Amino acid sequence: MGRWEPNAQERLGKAALELFTERGYEQTTVAEIAERAGLTERTFFRHYADKREVLFAGTVHFRENFLGTVLSAPASLTPLQVVLAAAQAAGAALEEFRGRDFALARRRIIVANPELRERELIKLADIAVGMAEGLRARGVDEPDASMAAELGMAAFRVAFERWLTDAQERTLPELIEESLASVAAVLG
Repeated sequence: MGRWEPNAQERLGKAALELFTERGYEQTTVAEIAERAGLTERTFFRHYADKREVLFAGTVHFRENFLGTVLSAPASLTPLQVVLAAAQAAGAALEEFRGRDFALARRRIIVANPELRERELIKLADIAVGMAEGLRARGVDEPDASMAAELGMAAFRVAFERWLTDAQERTLPELIEESLASVAAVLG
């Protein structure tokens, strides 16, 4: 094994996803992931703090997509329009970066493990908090900022689940817009 291996993080992520799918998350060790990727455990820990992080890599970038759009959206948009734009931008980036197949495999692994489900919910709640902060920075008062951010995240989560199983293969941004329209309809 060479001192430097190209695409180590990508190879580790692919190996981990394969092993989690084949054996289950709990039954897979870091050593097995590293071996499958043709790398060392030390290399694994250069890229990931632990095996959970393989599934949550990119969360910081994902949050930054949301917050960046909230902060840069035109001032003329309503809070819900800002949240829609942020969710759509993040959804488009997610589609491009990982794709539906990765997202579906990741989702199956997370759903099968309570610890991972909890972590996923915490990460999504953190994004909603960030969006609410961004809305407040735009001059949106409370509780409107928090309400818009939470509604936006709820719409995103519903759209994401639909995107994974959508027979029509619509884009995630399309489904996010549809979900937020459903929120508006429910609210009357």
